[in-house]
Amino acid sequence: MNVDPAEIPVEAGKHRWSLLARLPMRAPVASLLWLPALGVAARHYLPFAEALAARGVATFVHEWRGRGSSSLRAGRHRDWGYRELLLDDLPASEAAVAARLPEAPRLLGGHSLGGQLACCRLALAPEAASALWLVASGSPYWRTFPAPTRWWLPLAYRFLPWLARVRGSLPGRTIGFGGNEAHGLVADWARSGLSGRYAAAGLDVDLDAALARVIQPVRAVWFQDDWLGPPASLEFLVSKTSATTVDARSLDAEALGLRADHFAWLRRPEAVADAFVN
Repeated sequence: MNVDPAEIPVEAGKHRWSLLARLPMRAPVASLLWLPALGVAARHYLPFAEALAARGVATFVHEWRGRGSSSLRAGRHRDWGYRELLLDDLPASEAAVAARLPEAPRLLGGHSLGGQLACCRLALAPEAASALWLVASGSPYWRTFPAPTRWWLPLAYRFLPWLARVRGSLPGRTIGFGGNEAHGLVADWARSGLSGRYAAAGLDVDLDAALARVIQPVRAVWFQDDWLGPPASLEFLVSKTSATTVDARSLDAEALGLRADHFAWLRRPEAVADAFVN
């Protein structure tokens, strides 16, 4: 591996986690803070981070609460939502990246929900990054999905928060969606899926209004066989911003060398890395 691996301890209040980094052997052209999808631990993005580092982009993979190296696990007496992720955890990871590479241009990006929260983070802190990178990401708003998915999505957005509230957390591994997720997080996600607007319980900010002030250029990749991230969903998310430029590219199975769906690219991420760097 022609990149330098690093594991950086980070904490925000009582929450501790490790920021997984892959650094170029030469001076990086930029630093990227990468936000995972719902229910996906940071370690699954290491091949992507290595591919980007080999192309000159120092990549730092954030760990969501409740996943991997996180010291917290969701439960009936331990809850969180978008507010804690956006205002507590992400600023701490951003500070760790800045301390490690203070001179490198800063990028922010994410996969699926990670891309959505990257957008929301820029809405709250425009200085956090100079550009936004998205993979298989888009608004969960039910109207942006084609039939038949759009027919049952509103039911899912009502049922899953109820289930998480009753159980104390969402049993994602049991039902095949996400991980063991905090019920506040599920409620915030489902609210945006039903309404098409972003909001966070306990956050006194109009996120949609703040998103309209985001001007950073956007680069995005979507996959042709990805029913979880259709192009209309990506278009709706990006339309909430005032991005100066939007470069959205689709990749198919031939380009990836495997099925072009929501998660398969993680096993062979070179084509995705090329789409951003070349």
